[in-house]
Amino acid sequence: MISGTASVDELAAGAAEIESFGSEPITLSGVTGLSLVAELRRGAREEVLPPGLHPIVPPAMSLLAWDVGDSPWGAFSAVSVRVVCRSGARARTFCVGAAASTDDAVSGLRSQLGFPAKRAEVALRRHYDGVDLTVASGGAVGDDTAHRNGAGPMLAVSALDPDPLSVGDLQHVGSMNLAHTPLGLRLVQIETQHMPSRVERLAARIDAFDAEAWGQRLLDPYWVVSCSVSLEDIEIPAIRFVCDPAKPAAEGTQRVQ
Repeated sequence: MISGTASVDELAAGAAEIESFGSEPITLSGVTGLSLVAELRRGAREEVLPPGLHPIVPPAMSLLAWDVGDSPWGAFSAVSVRVVCRSGARARTFCVGAAASTDDAVSGLRSQLGFPAKRAEVALRRHYDGVDLTVASGGAVGDDTAHRNGAGPMLAVSALDPDPLSVGDLQHVGSMNLAHTPLGLRLVQIETQHMPSRVERLAARIDAFDAEAWGQRLLDPYWVVSCSVSLEDIEIPAIRFVCDPAKPAAEGTQRVQ
């Protein structure tokens, strides 16, 4: 089985810190969620993953965006950029970058869930005929000042022609977030339980993607495989397992709950 070859020390440079593991689930209510999977170039295979994770062939990126109506951190919008992989035999994603629209959400995502989140302007808008997602690192979304200064958006996605799906067709894969924890530097396993009221499939394109801004210059998503939008509530259970990023899951997994 192919394993990741990225330096754990280099990956840890922007890692979040979880001072203590929580014991209660986190509930996100009134969520509009956008999920997109795109194929990556060959260079973003084992080179972007720590040795404890295994790449898939062909490599793929999983993009997850939330516009949240209510949460322990208030209303916010957030995006996470993840590389699809496996932990042992289980399908997982490795989060390389994340952004959120409020300071409270950034703090909560980092300190409670280990997402490498940073503050950004995130706009996820659902229309009758599609969905638009834009992430900008500075200035308001829609302000062209950054473009005049030669800097484009971190991310821009356009998705059209929604086609209704059964709510049972919505599937999500857990995220492995590299974070400093009471057990040391670990891959923190984040699961999400989704309760959708509506799910739609869309035809999407990535109009802009700044790989450097998301913390991994090797990412080059060139072909959108699937995209869906959902109206839902989400529950994130308390963290139960963490893994040593330098060891296979069978050897490095620890239970924390």
